[in-house]
Amino acid sequence: QVQVVESGGGLVQPGGSLTLSCTASTSPFSIYNMGWYRQGPGKQRESVATVTFAGSTNYADSVKGRFTISRANANNTVILQMNSLKPEDTAVYYCNARRSIAGVMNDYWGQGTQVTVSS
Repeated sequence: QVQVVESGGGLVQPGGSLTLSCTASTSPFSIYNMGWYRQGPGKQRESVATVTFAGSTNYADSVKGRFTISRANANNTVILQMNSLKPEDTAVYYCNARRSIAGVMNDYWGQGTQVTVSS
């Protein structure tokens, strides 16, 4: 049973920073593409940032230059560093581990962590 666990959410003022951490029990962790997604109030879930098994990153336009995704394969961890936070970043943030096996996509999700940006 694969487990994906997020941590690090909370309440922060506009302009502040937060670091989200995700640990996945996928084995081996290094061959999984990892990503952070978010779902704001009344909105659909959207991709925030992803990092492939090879280390290539991709960001939503709304977070480019403010968020940084990184992975530490030795610790089965992916980090989302969020700076210059805005109220519109308020959402539940989900970590995802993804791998295609024989043409079938295997997706594993965490339970989510709440991020609230408010003064």
